[in-house]
Amino acid sequence: MSDERDHVDRWLEETQLPGAVDLEVEGIVDRINGLRRRFSRMLDETLADFGLNDGEWKALGHLQLSGPPHRKPVGQLAKRADLSSGAMTNRLDRLEKAGLVRRIPDEKDRRSVQIEVTDAGRKLYERAVEAQAAKEGIVAEALDPAQQDKLNDLLRKLMLAFERREAQG
Repeated sequence: MSDERDHVDRWLEETQLPGAVDLEVEGIVDRINGLRRRFSRMLDETLADFGLNDGEWKALGHLQLSGPPHRKPVGQLAKRADLSSGAMTNRLDRLEKAGLVRRIPDEKDRRSVQIEVTDAGRKLYERAVEAQAAKEGIVAEALDPAQQDKLNDLLRKLMLAFERREAQG
């Protein structure tokens, strides 16, 4: 255990929680939630630097990571984003206006269009990913490689416990 104390340690010391609350568990959960908020803020800042919002980022990512030809039907993008097709159309309109995606007539169904990421969209997405990865790397430098491995192992165990619980319904 480290001699250094963070705000969670101080909060746990100063707060009277009900007796059934395990302070170790509370510390784990509070730290994970605090890190999640900070990583989320960091990503929001990165996206703002590149003129994107979270939804636009996810749409570009879904197209980019789907592999060549980097195109998907609007309905599939909407389903992936858990949006109505109208809401997805508004998002795609903004991306198209910015030159990051284009609409391509669907070869199999003339009533439909496919959304394709443009070269500009691909480049912007890649630059944003690289910028965010650099920021995350700076944070991860607080741990040496062995500690990073160990932390990944421990977080994986927590994730698997959640996944098993969710699978049970």
